[in-house]
Formats: sequence, structure tokens, C-alpha cells
Amino acid sequence: MNPSPSISGMRSRTESAPVPDPVRPTDGAGTARRRLLVVDDDRLVLATLVHGLVHAGFDVIDADNGDDAILLAREHRPEMALLDIRMDGLSGFDVAAYLRDHLHIPFMFLSAFNDEATVAQIRALGALAYLVKPLDVAQIVPVVEQAHAEALRLARSAAQASANAAALPVGEGAASSGATPAATALDDAPTLLQQPVPLAVGILMHRYSLNRQVALDRLRRAAAQEGRSLEQTATAVVTAVEQLVLPGGL
Repeated sequence: MNPSPSISGMRSRTESAPVPDPVRPTDGAGTARRRLLVVDDDRLVLATLVHGLVHAGFDVIDADNGDDAILLAREHRPEMALLDIRMDGLSGFDVAAYLRDHLHIPFMFLSAFNDEATVAQIRALGALAYLVKPLDVAQIVPVVEQAHAEALRLARSAAQASANAAALPVGEGAASSGATPAATALDDAPTLLQQPVPLAVGILMHRYSLNRQVALDRLRRAAAQEGRSLEQTATAVVTAVEQLVLPGGL
């Protein structure tokens, strides 16, 4: 990667006039544009990505270093980030961890490196996707589109689950048995929350519109390919989804 100083002209690039936050930019028809953070320390690559993604209908916020990326993410709250990995200063991994833990922003990676250690770290961080350079923008845009759609689905699912939980009456299910809400939760925890395989199967069913058997078969194949047990692979899937909605703050 080419070392370069922090850019002074940090901005959100769209084909229409800038619109101050918190109002999201719109196109000529009034449709909200999809906000994306793009980070790469190679300015030529960055400019190429920005041009292609803006043309594809994204509202692109760009930075050529990790420090600016985090500042821009905090200011503009993009729906997803596309990150280079190896940069001077904060790496793409550092930025991804911050986005995940503090801003709950999903991300994908674009890098020239695909060694075993890099791929392992990508999986551990819970990236939505990973592309290996060099690639044409025409190849990158469809993957970004798919990852962005997945990021929105995950956000909607998390919001719906939170709303459903908030709507439940306090102590529901415990009154008829005489058990306290706390006791009921403790009794149910081992069966409901400590079985990663059913949880992972449910995640795959929702994400890919699969039935239970097909989702379980896919999970088994992933475990075999990774050389891990079914439970370990299932735990990794559940953890990756949880990391997108971890509570936290600045």
C-alpha cells in the first residue's frame, strides 16, 4: 500500500448537492441514497472505487487512513463500510473492530492479501464479505450491493427482535407456573441460549431463505471445510451476528 498523509478534504460524495446530517442524501427522484464508507490508503484505488460506487447509486464517504475513517463514521453513520486492510497507522482490522464494537456498523474488506492469518482475522471480526485485489469496479459493485443488502437485513432483524422483546409483558410465562421471571429465565437459558447449532441453523434459514435441513447441511459443510466441529462453527456464526448488534457506545 502507498503511504500517504491524512487527507484534508474529507467529504461525502454524491452526484447531487450535499445534504446536512441527519437528513440522508436523495437522488433526483427523492429516493434515499445508500450511505457507504470507503477506506483505502492508495488514492488511485480510492478514487476509482468512489467513482464506481457513486455511479452505482451510493452516497460515498471516503478516507485514505484509519483515523479519518473513524471520525467520518462517527459523524455520518454509514450503513456499511468497505475497508482496505493494510494501511499506515490504524489498519482496516482496527477500524473494523471500532465500527463493530462502538458504532454497530457492518463492514467488508478489499485487500491484496489472502493468506491464512488474514482470512482467519477477517472471519473472527465478522466481515460480511472479502474481496481480493486486483478487481475491476464492475466486479466489486455487485458484491458491495449484496453485502449492503445483507447489512440492512441484519439491522432490520435486530430492530424487530428488540421491538418484540420490548413488547412482551414483564413476567410473561411465569405467572401461571408460580415461578419468578428471573427463575424462569435461568431455567430456560441452558436449552434456549447455550445450543449454538439450532441458533446458527435459524440464522442461515433467515439469511439465505433455506429450510431447516438445507441450512443444517450447509452448516455441516462449512464445519468440514474449516476442520472444526459442528458446534464450533455454529458458535462462530452466532457470534458473528451478535457482534453486529453488540451494545456499546463511544
